[in-house]
Amino acid sequence: MDITVTSWTESAAFPLLSTLTFVPLAAMIAILCSRSPAVALRFGFAGALLTVFLSFYLLSIFDSNSPGIHLAEQVRFAGLSYIVGVDGTSILFIPLAAVLTLLVLIYTLIIRRAADRLFIACILGYESILIGAFSALNVMQFWIWCLLELIPVILLTVHAGTGQNRRRIITILLQYWGSGLLMSLAGFLLLGFGLIDSAHPLTFDWLTLQQNTDYLHDEVLIFILLFFGFAIRMPLFPFHGWLPVLAEQGTVASAAIFLVGLKLGIYAVIRFILPIVPGVAEQWSEFALTLSMISIFYGALMALMQINIRRLLAFAVVSHTGMLVAGLFCFNALGLEGSILLSLTFGLATAGMLFSVGLIYKRTETAFIPRLGGLFDTNATIAILFLISALSTMAMPGTPGFDAAHLLIEGIIQEDGWYLAIAILIGNVLSAAFLLWAFQRIFMATSKRAHQPYSSSHHPVTKERIITVVICVLLIGTGFFTTPLLSIIDNEAVAIGESYPVHGTQQPAMITEPSDNTDTGTMDDQHD
Repeated sequence: MDITVTSWTESAAFPLLSTLTFVPLAAMIAILCSRSPAVALRFGFAGALLTVFLSFYLLSIFDSNSPGIHLAEQVRFAGLSYIVGVDGTSILFIPLAAVLTLLVLIYTLIIRRAADRLFIACILGYESILIGAFSALNVMQFWIWCLLELIPVILLTVHAGTGQNRRRIITILLQYWGSGLLMSLAGFLLLGFGLIDSAHPLTFDWLTLQQNTDYLHDEVLIFILLFFGFAIRMPLFPFHGWLPVLAEQGTVASAAIFLVGLKLGIYAVIRFILPIVPGVAEQWSEFALTLSMISIFYGALMALMQINIRRLLAFAVVSHTGMLVAGLFCFNALGLEGSILLSLTFGLATAGMLFSVGLIYKRTETAFIPRLGGLFDTNATIAILFLISALSTMAMPGTPGFDAAHLLIEGIIQEDGWYLAIAILIGNVLSAAFLLWAFQRIFMATSKRAHQPYSSSHHPVTKERIITVVICVLLIGTGFFTTPLLSIIDNEAVAIGESYPVHGTQQPAMITEPSDNTDTGTMDDQHD
């Protein structure tokens, strides 16, 4: 599939993607260098607010009518290349990460960690890593960002986690993530070195790799390595074992932005598997769909059995991941579009539930559902945040999950028939069951405690309302008006769908040649 590449000089006044990546990084460095906690907090909010502003500026100049890579930047030095760009499959994850980072900083004021410079610096560093990964167009560049992601996750778990045995958590995390990183590294190396025999120089540029797929060797091995490596990061059954442990004993604040990091696995399949080894991906689609179905029902049934609300949400993520993978491997534009929009919805909605769970833990000092109850009267703001977020993950009308799930189900019916679609819908009903049951037990049922330390009189309710209003407005607003989001995703999803060797039209996407004064550098040479 030929891809149009448009340089940043055509639509932006400065290299916007690199700026988005390095603004939170600069804020992180300033926080670590500052001696005053108050000054460090100002640096954190300044960096987060500027990133939010730049991310919405990114959306405003993005041309959704033209599929392909936009705002591309490339720098070559000593045989290495730095290439970034965005398209309809990646651009929306950047403002999502920016908004959640700002909300996490507001959350730190509520839980009284505003003076913790390391905590705030890790959050800003994590944001920089996510933006860098979602905009990377070099497979090794993407892998390095994923490797760096371990640093803030480990530091936040050790420094701010609530578990008693944090060393065990880190060991489990390194075992799973280390295996995933090694497998994805091996797959990327096979991609790069696989073109050498065809008289191509060694390259890890995504544009070059996806345009020379006919010369690749060991495609099955490449698919296995990349799919299993990314499956750990999604996380998909049976590669999910690290998530419930980390959710139960890690820090809730970092988990909100960490949810965007989980979507890197879904995004990596879209970016590095479907366009590069589409034939093998279709051959293995039944295997992937089988894992997705198991993941949906296993995650839902395990969530129903949990008494710890954090573990419940972790297994909810596992169940939701199964839906996303099913949409990716139905190999049509409808399923792909639905999976991308659901990824965004699940990321924002589950973050809302995690914020509410974190505020509950702050007030009651417990995450065990049987010890809770009767919270609605004194904590209505938290209850509303949890309920709206939960309804969004159930694909209820009025939320963006409704249109996204409709697209995904329609794509699955078109490719795999009604039986698979009905199974996914049953899984969604189970999701509604465990989330609404959790809401009833936490907020509506009579508490079994004789003493109820649930009063909100000593807590910063105004800041809680800011988080609630922002998340609920985004969920409900995009739910009733999903057209702007779908217009960004649609053309790119159709272009990818047309490139599938069997189910697509086997016609290349429309090519719009850049104007003569574009500054695309050597990227133009790669797809001439």
